[in-house]
Amino acid sequence: HENTMTEELELPRSVVTRIVKEALPDGVNVAKDARAAFGVATRVFVSYITATANEIATENKRKTLSAADVLKAMDDIDFKQFVPQMARTLEGCPAGCFSLSSLSALLFLCERNTTTTTT
Repeated sequence: HENTMTEELELPRSVVTRIVKEALPDGVNVAKDARAAFGVATRVFVSYITATANEIATENKRKTLSAADVLKAMDDIDFKQFVPQMARTLEGCPAGCFSLSSLSALLFLCERNTTTTTT
């Protein structure tokens, strides 16, 4: 029963496989056990980033997670190098999907932190 619940929480294998193959150079093969491990890793990562984003929303006395919470969580768990690209991707999100002002402020903060860290 626990295995079934775990499988229900994982992204479809085809999606995980596509993500993994896009990240690798042509000609690199991925073993079946590695694909399974990537599937588990995605579930663990999404759970972790969700818990971190929830803490941010809770600290701000909100019950609804926003895109800005997720981006701030990425920054908080030291994945700040991915925040600018994620924010640019989210710019195409329909109106009302996230607060543009909070997203812009977060993007500015992350880019400033990245610049300060690399200089």
